[in-house]
Amino acid sequence: MSSCRDLVRGVAAVALALAAGAALAQSSAFPGIGRPATPKELAAWDIDVRPDFRGLPKGSGSVAKGQDVWEAKCASCHGIFGESNEVFSPIVGGTTKEDVRTGRVARLTDSSFPGRTTMMKLSNLSTLWDYINRAMPWNAPKSLTVEEVYAVTAYILNLGGVVPDDFTLSDANVREVQQRLPNRNGMTTEHAMWPGAGFGTRKPDVAAVACVKDCASEPKVASLLPDFARNQHGNLAEQNRVVGPQRGADTTRPAPASLSESAARAGVATLAAAAPAAAAAAPPAAAPGSGSALALAQKHACMACHGLDSKLVGPSFRDIAKKHGGRGDAVDYLAGRIKAGGSGVWGPIPMPPQALGNDDARSIAQWLAAGARK
Repeated sequence: MSSCRDLVRGVAAVALALAAGAALAQSSAFPGIGRPATPKELAAWDIDVRPDFRGLPKGSGSVAKGQDVWEAKCASCHGIFGESNEVFSPIVGGTTKEDVRTGRVARLTDSSFPGRTTMMKLSNLSTLWDYINRAMPWNAPKSLTVEEVYAVTAYILNLGGVVPDDFTLSDANVREVQQRLPNRNGMTTEHAMWPGAGFGTRKPDVAAVACVKDCASEPKVASLLPDFARNQHGNLAEQNRVVGPQRGADTTRPAPASLSESAARAGVATLAAAAPAAAAAAPPAAAPGSGSALALAQKHACMACHGLDSKLVGPSFRDIAKKHGGRGDAVDYLAGRIKAGGSGVWGPIPMPPQALGNDDARSIAQWLAAGARK
């Protein structure tokens, strides 16, 4: 019996030595630094979806489900119908039924058409699915479920006229939908940006010669409103639809003295600067089930654009409280603005209508009217 135990111990010792040697061999390239990633850790990062849809997880999502997710988590930046041109470029617009038939968006070569939307340029459906999956929403990336990613993708395709209202996108039919993208035939290698015979042989269209002459001068304003007429018909910024490049001037304020001042008023800032500020300024999450207005604001994604004490995409809650808290109808006014959205009061960047119940809207409005206390 004793010799049997000795044999077992010896085998165990050899197995441990072999395991230790294997681990040392794996990390020998960088001794003392880190460790090899486990299969589970690799799987968590291995989420890319290729143009041939390899890597696409099994699942599905309907257009109707996508609309619900969109209004709750996407519309605050992209607009209810994907048309917003303020924080980001429009996602939908500029495509036709004929483009769906031919697979080439005609307006991409029309210099008179203002702007280029995502649906006009998209040639691979895998790109759209993969980007939503890994990066959206921008304040909580990778938080969408597989079903929600399929559903939001289906909703965008529906807005672009690619799939019908009752459509359900899935891993089983995604290749068929790819063949309906308006710009599926729009990819080319004729720009010669990549080397090799397989990527086209044209000479690049960039000569890399510095231009130091005939430089464009500062643009001049071609039209203006005289001071006495500036606000005679109400604030123009609140009377224009926020679609496309046209913007109404905020006529409640004096005309800007320069182009740089005009840009500053319009809230022109890079998203790269806004995103870290949003992460730093957002207050800690309220306790689950607390029922506080701050918890409701977080639940309905208000914190994506508003900080408690500092401006993000929109004004801070404290600034809103200071501006409107003294109104006799503050609660009704603020609840109405939350539900209906609008633009022009805090600059040209719009707040789209919010899809939340009347009770939640009034709770947040009462909190704002009372000073937005933490």
